Amino acid sequence: MPESPAAEAVTKDAFYGGAFYLLQPAKSGLRAGDDALLLAATVEPEQAGAAADLGSGSGAVALAAAFRAPVLAVTLAERDPTVAELARQTLALPENAGLAGRLRVAELDLLLQRPVREAAGLVDGAFDLVLTNPPFHPAGGRVSPVAARAAAKAEPDDTFTTRWIAVAAALLRHGGRFHMIGRPDQVAAIAGACGNRLGGLAIRPVHARADAPAVRILCAATRGSRAPLRLLPPVVLDAPTRQALGQGRLTVAMG
Repeated sequence: MPESPAAEAVTKDAFYGGAFYLLQPAKSGLRAGDDALLLAATVEPEQAGAAADLGSGSGAVALAAAFRAPVLAVTLAERDPTVAELARQTLALPENAGLAGRLRVAELDLLLQRPVREAAGLVDGAFDLVLTNPPFHPAGGRVSPVAARAAAKAEPDDTFTTRWIAVAAALLRHGGRFHMIGRPDQVAAIAGACGNRLGGLAIRPVHARADAPAVRILCAATRGSRAPLRLLPPVVLDAPTRQALGQGRLTVAMG
């Protein structure tokens, strides 16, 4: 029988050349990689105020964002109790002491009613920035046999993206920014979910090679904006770009 996440070994992994460390399950669950770092790369160093990382896992996006933006405070919102506890332990690592004071973990199901979110400290209209790397593989498709990894990667149903983005929009103040990483074939779903709440949608495709189809899209929108959708030039993950991404030197401007 497979190990339960609680009994499983945990790895301690360095990011940005040791700027911060992350505790992650060795086998089950979703381990942080390029997707998390690409999303964090959309955070400008001047970003201030309060941010929320929705579906935070053990904290890769939040820690990377806090490192990149020295005055940004980030709330890590995570549903899975085991993963939320790993996030708390991650923030308690001595190596993360310089960042941990600006981060906190909120354990909750974001898709429940607003009073549940507010009880966890996620108040509507209170955030300047929402970041999310949500489960985005299609519902009903091929999924991992490991339950925790499947839950972290696959949409639970066809309405998930719409409901998730609605929560993100509710959390933002007027003029606040929404940043998401997703699949290229989610463009229509993301644009539709933004609706009248989030405007000025900007989409930047991400390619493993310049001559290959996009493997991801980075999306950004603004609460209350009426600006039209824009397609931005691509990010190509060539060797220099990957090196800059891994070292925390890459900034992906989203307009």
